[in-house]
Amino acid sequence: MAETPSTFSESWFRIAQQRVALRYLEDGCLEDACPPLQALLHIMAEGHYRGRDAHHPEIRAMFTRDYLLASDWYRERLETKQRRDTDLWRRHVESLEHFLALESHADEAERLDIVGRLDAARRKLAEVRNPAYLDGLVGTIGADPLRPALCSQEMPEPQRKVA
Repeated sequence: MAETPSTFSESWFRIAQQRVALRYLEDGCLEDACPPLQALLHIMAEGHYRGRDAHHPEIRAMFTRDYLLASDWYRERLETKQRRDTDLWRRHVESLEHFLALESHADEAERLDIVGRLDAARRKLAEVRNPAYLDGLVGTIGADPLRPALCSQEMPEPQRKVA
């Protein structure tokens, strides 16, 4: 049976998909992906994920909002967001306290209502430190943990030929 142009292009497309997916598996970048994307890349590269193909109900269930929100990957993003917000508001409080402590800036501190701003910053810091703050983040993207990914390793420079 002769191969049609459509079959030929589909075959090349599948090979290209597999090569791209294999790179994610080989370089470690896959570890940073959300669980459904991890499964999809495994299926593209190897034809299965933990013995299941793309049509398996457990794989298909991974592509729901509820699954993603319940994942450890998502929880880590929310916890990272809370840590960063806590660090940010702690720095704001420290900066305002430092400004208030400068006698030479007393007039400006009064004019700019630094005491009021400091009170607001302390309230916000208490809010972001509260465990309930995490619940308020559900449904947001959170924050990327930015852990050193294997895919960020430097690639060797190409060899240059000297004339």
